[in-house]
Amino acid sequence: MSGLSDDTLRKILTQIQQQAIQSQKQLSIVRAQIQSKEKEKKILSLTVRELDTVPRNGVMYKGVGKMFIQQDRKEVDSEHSTQEKQLNDELNNLTKKSKYLEKQFEEANSQLKDIFHSQQRQAA
Repeated sequence: MSGLSDDTLRKILTQIQQQAIQSQKQLSIVRAQIQSKEKEKKILSLTVRELDTVPRNGVMYKGVGKMFIQQDRKEVDSEHSTQEKQLNDELNNLTKKSKYLEKQFEEANSQLKDIFHSQQRQAA
């Protein structure tokens, strides 16, 4: 790092800082999405648990706008299982993305610390 001019070093620092800030912003967005999906999953599990108390041969209705449409119990159960699978997949993807962004943020911070430590050693 000793061979770099102040202008070049400043550009590198700015670029690393921007990368860290961008990673942090994306990470907060992904965490909010994870919370939202977990909330949806909890609501779905509560709905399924409540529907398990209803007799199997009972009549089921699905709300569509201001109306209700009669639906077979098997259709309702299959919709809920499909929705649960989809939520689990989305949560897995968001978790992977969150880990990647955390790693990217930590790497940017590590690079900044390395640059500052090397500059301090040169100044001493």
